[in-house]
Amino acid sequence: MRRHVLWGTVAASVVMAVLGASPAHAEGRGDIRVVKAVANNGKSVVVGTGAVVTFPVKLTIKDNSGVKGLGEIRAGSANTTYGVPAETVGVTCKKLSSTTSDCTATMRIDPHWFPGYSERNANEGAGDWNVYGIVNANDRDYWIFDALAPFKLKRAATLKVSAMRSYLVGPSKQVKVTGTLARADWEALKYRGYGGQSVKLQFRKAGATSYTTVKTVKTNSSGQVSTTVTASAPGSWRWFYPGTSTTSQTASAGDTVSFGTPVMRSRAAMPPVHNVSAQ
Repeated sequence: MRRHVLWGTVAASVVMAVLGASPAHAEGRGDIRVVKAVANNGKSVVVGTGAVVTFPVKLTIKDNSGVKGLGEIRAGSANTTYGVPAETVGVTCKKLSSTTSDCTATMRIDPHWFPGYSERNANEGAGDWNVYGIVNANDRDYWIFDALAPFKLKRAATLKVSAMRSYLVGPSKQVKVTGTLARADWEALKYRGYGGQSVKLQFRKAGATSYTTVKTVKTNSSGQVSTTVTASAPGSWRWFYPGTSTTSQTASAGDTVSFGTPVMRSRAAMPPVHNVSAQ
């Protein structure tokens, strides 16, 4: 049974208890203001299916009498049909001057909360999120804000890779590279294949320090991908997925394929030509 608890309801109760007014815009009393706000150091927050995720929300607050602290702070989806908010597990404030303080709230998201807090599907929670709250001054000024420090909450993605020579005997340098792209399903709390996505096949020549993109291939309906390429030299192959507004960027480990000079012996005595190791 879904709990259908919406952040809008939570935010409204906080604001109306103080102001008796709608939370549609920032409101308050006096000159206290949040002059700078950033969530997770400007990066997306990525959540999988099991591990609890914590991230910081940093606020610079200013008031002519000095800052007393945070009265309330939450992070929640901008999507009004999805309502699980991030939980605040700690707040610290540092006084920068007689009028200005930096406050950092540590937020926590547990993916096990997700299935019970959406109108239709827990995965609707991915996408745009904002920070909401109340800040207080020493002279009892306060400011209520409902959309600061915007960030993306994304479903975690995974990529697997396997690279091998198409022909184990002979001079051919064709390499077949396969893989699987999957992403977190917050409704079922498991990873599922992610189809119809463009992933980049990348190559790093032996001795090099970076990968270069060779080609782009789309995953099938099960999230699987496969292609064959001609290698110019020994090296490591991997898949790279750039992500979307709701799904995280990810890269597979590298699989190394080396090309030795084949020596023709009896089938039973022939050594393997293919050498694959994870990087």
